[in-house]
Amino acid sequence: MRREAAIPSLGDARLLDAAGAITDNFVLEQEAIALEVPHVETPQESLDRLRLEVEELRASRERLVLAADAERRRIERDLHDGPQQHLVALAANLQRARLLGDADPAAAKALLDEIGRDVTQALNETTKLAHRIYPPLLEAGGLRAALRAAAVSVGVATQIEAPAGGGYPPEVAGAVYFCCLDALERAGDGARATVTVRDEEGALTFEVVANGVRSDVELVPLRDRIEALRGQVTVQSEPGGGTRVSGSLPLSR
Repeated sequence: MRREAAIPSLGDARLLDAAGAITDNFVLEQEAIALEVPHVETPQESLDRLRLEVEELRASRERLVLAADAERRRIERDLHDGPQQHLVALAANLQRARLLGDADPAAAKALLDEIGRDVTQALNETTKLAHRIYPPLLEAGGLRAALRAAAVSVGVATQIEAPAGGGYPPEVAGAVYFCCLDALERAGDGARATVTVRDEEGALTFEVVANGVRSDVELVPLRDRIEALRGQVTVQSEPGGGTRVSGSLPLSR
């Protein structure tokens, strides 16, 4: 007896189509879920990442130590070439003035005037050096006043926008100040710059745009100073040869 293939009824066909659609949707959903699963690090990948972070931390700490040593040497050199030389000249001139006091009062008076100028210059250079170590104006007058004084001292015409008062953690205010000062010093005497400091969403942001700041490599100590306080800094070249240094530091740690 020959058997004929049964032709599914219309209702059976609809059930088959629905079942197929459900199966297709399930497969697509499983594929989507598989695509969304994040990559899980293998133990070796985690170990490699930790080794890289440790090496970066060691390199950063080494740069900070080297930068501190270089700064101490610079201070010693500035003391030797500045106030110390004036004090040596002052001691010699005082000896000469003592010998001239009775024999040539006019020459002694001229020599005393020269001594007065040496004393004034030595005081000015000592004050400038003290400000380089840590500017008292930063605590007394805030970032705006300290940055204005810094721009004048390095001879860079600077437009400054910064909070008028203080109240920021000393380490944060100091890091922003010295970061901006380094960028201005690298611009050089006669350059033009703009400095912007803002208090934004729990962070102190800063930006220096100058027309003479040199390469990113020379700004590595600047980056280390900011990143040591959990901040971040970027250096970008500007059209026409300028440089933009921008960054931020969290106000709560």
